[in-house]
Amino acid sequence: MQPSITHHSQDQEFIAEADGRKAELAYSLPATGIIDFTHTFVDENWRGQGVGEALARRGLDYARQQHLRVRTSCEFMERFVQAHQMERFVQAHQQEYQELLDK
Repeated sequence: MQPSITHHSQDQEFIAEADGRKAELAYSLPATGIIDFTHTFVDENWRGQGVGEALARRGLDYARQQHLRVRTSCEFMERFVQAHQMERFVQAHQQEYQELLDK
């Protein structure tokens, strides 16, 4: 089952929920125009099922929509962006994320 992902801006997090399970992608806004993805957590029983990837894509899509530069303090997010830097996707929500990074 694909999780439902909601953005809780007041708590600076994206939450995935399905079948009574939760996963989260936390972020901070350390400076104007910057989003820093700081932490990802996926329940052990939910790992390896694409939940972390779904959260990553939702967070990065949000950064793109808001015209934010991205920092990846979270190791998972850093690896995700690096792994996808060379990919070319057809759909707009699956474009490269490298151009979003704050250098």
